[in-house]
Order: sequence, then C-alpha cells, then structure tokens
Amino acid sequence: MPEIDEQEILKLLKADNPETVKQLFYQFYPFLCNTVFRILKDKALAEDLAQDTFFKFWDKRASIDIQTSLKAYLRRMAVNEALYYIRKNKKFQKDTAVEPGDLGHATDTVEDQLLHQELEDKIGAAIKTLPPRCQAIFRLSRFEDLSYKEIAAKLEISIKTVENQMGKALKLLRAALKEYMHFFLF
Repeated sequence: MPEIDEQEILKLLKADNPETVKQLFYQFYPFLCNTVFRILKDKALAEDLAQDTFFKFWDKRASIDIQTSLKAYLRRMAVNEALYYIRKNKKFQKDTAVEPGDLGHATDTVEDQLLHQELEDKIGAAIKTLPPRCQAIFRLSRFEDLSYKEIAAKLEISIKTVENQMGKALKLLRAALKEYMHFFLF
C-alpha cells in the first residue's frame, strides 16, 4: 500500500475523508495491536483498544496537531488507551472488597507513581547528556518510532552510522541509569 505525505493525510482527515482513516487503519492497526498487547498481554483486549484508538483519532481529526510522526502519534494514543484501561480497572477493583492480604498493594500506587516519575526524570536527564548527534538519532528511534533506515534517510547518513550511534546511546544510557536497571527488568 503506497504511503502518502503526512501533511496530506492530515488535510484529508480534516476534510472528513473516511478513506484516509481506513488507509491508516490498514497500515497501523497491527502495529497498535502489538503495542497494546505488550502492555496488557491480552490479544482480544489489545484489538479492541487499537480499534478504540482509531475511533478517537477520527473524532479528534479536526483538532489534530502532530509534532512527531503519525506512527508515533498513533502509538502514543494507543498506549494512553491501555493506561486508561488499567487505571479504570484498578479503580473498579478498589471499589470491590479488599482482601486482607491485598492491603499492601492499595498503598503502593502513590509510591509507584513517584518512582515512575523519578525514573522518567532520570531517563530524560540521561538522554540530555548524550552527544547532540547521538541524542537526535536516539530520539528519532525511540520517540518517533522511525526505523534505522528512515533515520538514515532523514539525516542523510548511512544506516551503519545510525546503528553505531544507537549502540553508543544505549551504552551511555545503561551506564547513567545503572542504579535503576532493576526497574527495567521488572
């Protein structure tokens, strides 16, 4: 399926062209299912939430302002859907009877949120310490979901340079975040 320019896609969406969202659905649905599945580990639920992502995307079409790639934007929407589902179900579970052995889990949520925020802050700070070129390549790969080939084309460098810079970035980040590595393992 030929890909069209992202700016053209946004124009067509804002013009209420349903074929555009249909094309996006066929192009990104499997990717979004995999993204949500990695979080929830439930195939049917992942499929439902990926579909919900496209419904919300269609509903927001008039006000969409994408600063990253379309793929990264849809991925973030799908991750948010999964996280919302988790929060909603945690709330439902808290409203039900709490078993005596589960009391420790109910108090972990605020601490977990603080640890998560601290970890995000540390990761952000570690990324900022990377050399500029290395940082740019890392951001394109991890935050905009571009492949090494796409990064090489965008920055007009070789794929091997992208691979080397990503290897360097990951090595430096591992060293900077070594005290937090146990969080990544769980």
